[in-house]
Amino acid sequence: MSLDNRPQYSGGCQCGAVRFHVEGPLGDASVCHCRMCQKASGNFYMPLVSVRQAKLTWTRGEPSYFRSSNHVQRGFCDKCGTPLTFTAPDGVGLAIGAFDEPAEIAPTIQWGVEAKLPYVDEIPGLPQEDTMADIGSASYLADLVSYQHPDHDTEEWPPAGSGPDSKSERQS
Repeated sequence: MSLDNRPQYSGGCQCGAVRFHVEGPLGDASVCHCRMCQKASGNFYMPLVSVRQAKLTWTRGEPSYFRSSNHVQRGFCDKCGTPLTFTAPDGVGLAIGAFDEPAEIAPTIQWGVEAKLPYVDEIPGLPQEDTMADIGSASYLADLVSYQHPDHDTEEWPPAGSGPDSKSERQS
Protein backbone atom coordinates (compact mmCIF):
# COMPACT_ATOMS: atom_id res chain seq x y z
CA MET A 1 0.00 0.00 0.00
CA SER A 2 1.06 3.56 -0.62
CA LEU A 3 0.92 6.33 2.00
CA ASP A 4 -2.65 7.12 0.90
CA ASN A 5 -3.64 3.42 1.23
CA ARG A 6 -3.70 2.76 -2.50
CA PRO A 7 -2.66 -0.78 -3.49
CA GLN A 8 0.69 -1.06 -5.27
CA TYR A 9 1.99 -3.72 -7.60
CA SER A 10 5.19 -4.26 -9.56
CA GLY A 11 6.38 -6.59 -12.25
CA GLY A 12 8.21 -6.87 -15.52
CA CYS A 13 9.66 -9.11 -18.16
CA GLN A 14 11.80 -12.21 -17.72
CA CYS A 15 15.14 -10.52 -18.44
CA GLY A 16 14.50 -7.37 -16.36
CA ALA A 17 14.90 -4.88 -19.23
CA VAL A 18 11.28 -3.73 -18.79
CA ARG A 19 9.75 -3.14 -15.35
CA PHE A 20 6.48 -1.53 -14.29
CA HIS A 21 4.73 -0.17 -11.21
CA VAL A 22 0.97 0.05 -10.75
CA GLU A 23 -0.59 2.25 -8.07
CA GLY A 24 -4.30 1.94 -7.42
CA PRO A 25 -6.92 -0.76 -7.72
CA LEU A 26 -6.66 -3.35 -10.45
CA GLY A 27 -9.70 -3.92 -12.63
CA ASP A 28 -11.17 -7.12 -13.98
CA ALA A 29 -8.82 -10.08 -14.24
CA SER A 30 -9.59 -12.49 -17.04
CA VAL A 31 -8.33 -15.28 -19.22
CA CYS A 32 -8.77 -14.86 -22.98
CA HIS A 33 -8.85 -17.91 -25.22
CA CYS A 34 -9.21 -16.04 -28.54
CA ARG A 35 -6.79 -17.03 -31.27
CA MET A 36 -5.07 -13.62 -31.19
CA CYS A 37 -4.29 -14.03 -27.49
CA GLN A 38 -3.10 -17.59 -28.06
CA LYS A 39 -0.69 -16.37 -30.73
CA ALA A 40 0.42 -13.26 -28.77
CA SER A 41 1.24 -15.30 -25.67
CA GLY A 42 2.43 -18.44 -27.46
CA ASN A 43 0.16 -20.33 -25.12
CA PHE A 44 -3.28 -21.89 -24.66
CA TYR A 45 -4.74 -18.58 -23.41
CA MET A 46 -3.65 -15.21 -22.06
CA PRO A 47 -4.35 -14.09 -18.47
CA LEU A 48 -4.75 -10.29 -18.29
CA VAL A 49 -5.80 -7.72 -15.71
CA SER A 50 -7.11 -4.25 -16.46
CA VAL A 51 -5.19 -1.28 -15.06
CA ARG A 52 -7.46 1.45 -16.48
CA GLN A 53 -8.42 2.72 -12.99
CA ALA A 54 -4.81 2.71 -11.73
CA LYS A 55 -1.62 4.60 -12.52
CA LEU A 56 0.79 2.53 -14.65
CA THR A 57 4.43 3.66 -14.74
CA TRP A 58 7.26 2.05 -16.67
CA THR A 59 10.18 2.07 -14.20
CA ARG A 60 12.85 0.47 -16.39
CA GLY A 61 12.69 0.48 -20.16
CA GLU A 62 9.42 0.37 -22.05
CA PRO A 63 7.69 -2.29 -24.10
CA SER A 64 7.88 -2.52 -27.86
CA TYR A 65 4.53 -2.91 -29.61
CA PHE A 66 2.94 -5.02 -32.30
CA ARG A 67 -0.41 -3.92 -33.73
CA SER A 68 -2.38 -7.19 -33.76
CA SER A 69 -5.59 -5.64 -35.13
CA ASN A 70 -7.06 -2.30 -36.12
CA HIS A 71 -7.99 -1.69 -32.46
CA VAL A 72 -5.36 -3.50 -30.39
CA GLN A 73 -1.63 -3.37 -29.87
CA ARG A 74 0.40 -5.85 -27.82
CA GLY A 75 3.36 -4.75 -25.73
CA PHE A 76 6.34 -7.03 -25.20
CA CYS A 77 10.00 -6.89 -24.18
CA ASP A 78 12.09 -6.68 -27.34
CA LYS A 79 15.07 -8.27 -25.52
CA CYS A 80 13.48 -11.47 -24.13
CA GLY A 81 10.05 -11.57 -25.79
CA THR A 82 7.91 -11.57 -22.65
CA PRO A 83 4.31 -10.54 -23.47
CA LEU A 84 3.39 -7.58 -21.24
CA THR A 85 0.37 -5.57 -22.40
CA PHE A 86 -2.89 -5.60 -24.30
CA THR A 87 -3.87 -2.04 -25.25
CA ALA A 88 -7.35 -1.39 -26.67
CA PRO A 89 -9.52 1.74 -26.94
CA ASP A 90 -10.96 1.05 -23.48
CA GLY A 91 -7.59 0.81 -21.69
CA VAL A 92 -4.57 -1.30 -20.90
CA GLY A 93 -4.41 -4.85 -19.61
CA LEU A 94 -1.22 -6.28 -18.17
CA ALA A 95 -0.20 -9.93 -18.39
CA ILE A 96 -0.90 -11.42 -14.97
CA GLY A 97 2.19 -13.65 -15.17
CA ALA A 98 4.41 -10.56 -15.52
CA PHE A 99 3.50 -9.32 -12.02
CA ASP A 100 5.94 -10.05 -9.19
CA GLU A 101 3.09 -11.59 -7.18
CA PRO A 102 0.77 -13.14 -9.79
CA ALA A 103 -0.92 -15.39 -7.22
CA GLU A 104 -2.63 -12.26 -5.83
CA ILE A 105 -4.50 -11.69 -9.11
CA ALA A 106 -7.08 -14.39 -9.76
CA PRO A 107 -9.06 -14.31 -13.02
CA THR A 108 -12.83 -14.03 -12.58
CA ILE A 109 -14.02 -14.62 -16.17
CA GLN A 110 -12.97 -16.35 -19.41
CA TRP A 111 -13.35 -14.61 -22.77
CA GLY A 112 -13.01 -15.91 -26.32
CA VAL A 113 -14.24 -19.37 -25.38
CA GLU A 114 -15.19 -20.07 -29.00
CA ALA A 115 -11.46 -20.62 -29.62
CA LYS A 116 -10.77 -22.46 -26.36
CA LEU A 117 -8.59 -25.47 -27.06
CA PRO A 118 -10.50 -28.70 -26.39
CA TYR A 119 -8.07 -30.11 -23.81
CA VAL A 120 -7.56 -27.02 -21.62
CA ASP A 121 -10.15 -28.03 -19.03
CA GLU A 122 -8.48 -31.45 -18.66
CA ILE A 123 -5.03 -30.05 -17.74
CA PRO A 124 -5.68 -29.93 -13.95
CA GLY A 125 -6.34 -33.69 -14.05
CA LEU A 126 -2.97 -34.54 -15.59
CA PRO A 127 -0.26 -36.12 -13.40
CA GLN A 128 1.75 -33.52 -11.49
CA GLU A 129 5.45 -33.49 -10.65
CA ASP A 130 7.96 -31.01 -9.23
CA THR A 131 10.54 -29.63 -11.69
CA MET A 132 13.38 -31.67 -10.20
CA ALA A 133 11.42 -34.93 -10.65
CA ASP A 134 12.54 -34.83 -14.31
CA ILE A 135 16.27 -34.75 -13.51
CA GLY A 136 16.73 -38.31 -14.77
CA SER A 137 15.83 -37.34 -18.33
CA ALA A 138 16.95 -33.70 -18.06
CA SER A 139 20.27 -33.86 -16.21
CA TYR A 140 21.02 -30.19 -16.98
CA LEU A 141 18.56 -29.30 -14.20
CA ALA A 142 21.17 -30.32 -11.59
CA ASP A 143 23.35 -27.28 -12.24
CA LEU A 144 20.85 -24.91 -13.85
CA VAL A 145 21.63 -21.21 -13.26
CA SER A 146 18.72 -18.82 -13.82
CA TYR A 147 19.33 -15.43 -15.43
CA GLN A 148 15.72 -14.46 -14.91
CA HIS A 149 15.04 -11.18 -13.13
CA PRO A 150 13.91 -11.79 -9.53
CA ASP A 151 10.30 -11.10 -8.53
CA HIS A 152 11.07 -7.71 -6.96
CA ASP A 153 12.47 -4.35 -8.04
CA THR A 154 16.25 -4.00 -8.33
CA GLU A 155 18.45 -0.92 -8.65
CA GLU A 156 20.21 -2.40 -11.67
CA TRP A 157 19.90 -5.58 -13.66
CA PRO A 158 21.70 -7.73 -14.42
CA PRO A 159 24.18 -7.41 -11.57
CA ALA A 160 27.67 -6.55 -12.77
CA GLY A 161 29.66 -9.65 -13.72
CA SER A 162 26.69 -12.01 -13.94
CA GLY A 163 24.46 -13.36 -16.65
CA PRO A 164 25.02 -15.05 -19.99
CA ASP A 165 27.25 -12.25 -21.29
CA SER A 166 29.63 -12.13 -18.33
CA LYS A 167 33.24 -13.21 -18.70
CA SER A 168 32.90 -16.08 -16.19
CA GLU A 169 29.92 -17.55 -18.10
CA ARG A 170 31.68 -17.33 -21.47
CA GLN A 171 34.67 -19.27 -20.10
CA SER A 172 32.64 -22.25 -18.94
